[in-house]
Amino acid sequence: MKFEDRIPEQLFREDGHYLGRPADFSDRIIARRIRLVKNIPDFVGKNKTLLEIGCGNGASMILLSPDMKSCTGIEVTEEHRDQFDKFTEEYKVDNCSYIIRDVVNDQATYQYDRLISFEVIEHLSDENGLRYYYDSLVDDGMMAITVPNKWWIFETHGAKLPLLPWNRVPFFSWLPRPIHERYANARIYTKKRITTLLEKYGFEILDVKYITAPMDVLPDGKVKDFVVGNIFSSETTSIPMKSTSIFVLARKIPGFVQK
Repeated sequence: MKFEDRIPEQLFREDGHYLGRPADFSDRIIARRIRLVKNIPDFVGKNKTLLEIGCGNGASMILLSPDMKSCTGIEVTEEHRDQFDKFTEEYKVDNCSYIIRDVVNDQATYQYDRLISFEVIEHLSDENGLRYYYDSLVDDGMMAITVPNKWWIFETHGAKLPLLPWNRVPFFSWLPRPIHERYANARIYTKKRITTLLEKYGFEILDVKYITAPMDVLPDGKVKDFVVGNIFSSETTSIPMKSTSIFVLARKIPGFVQK
């Protein structure tokens, strides 16, 4: 499916914070995430409310909306509201809303049964924003998140490197954290780093998977069909170098007090 308006590949706030480009309905990564979420026992349900932090144009929650009571998307700017409104009208979705919040600096005002957040945590100006994630869930509520995988061959969010205008430099993400975070547009995670971080903010880890690279960046054609069909066909992988993202399912621990 083609859409007339596309968001520029890289977006920056006035303070220089990298926002990234939201995935489109047509991207394979969207379908892959939705299938993973729907396969989680008791995650979706007509009696459950859903919050998406970093909803972008709303593609993910709109696709989940038929299976949920209501969906609320949070974004830090108005940048994608027009696309969200266009999609909800086009698909006749009446149980999704779009609100503006800064999860790092604002306080959660409502609690939801379920939470999703795809490729967002790495963009937060402070990982302390995970307090908002915790406070936004009801006791024992579950969330499904993804973060970029350090061991993927290419730097998925790009970097500001001298003399290297092509920002998807191979193996750049494999460099030690201090060097990577000095130049990268966003943080990057290993399984251990993201699970340790979530546990610090009061979440019990239920499952962790490597999501197989969707290869959305390749142009359609025989090469892409071969690569996707023969190398990157599965939803998840046990081989870190075949994965762009880490998928984590976690549950809120009621009454958790951060140390």
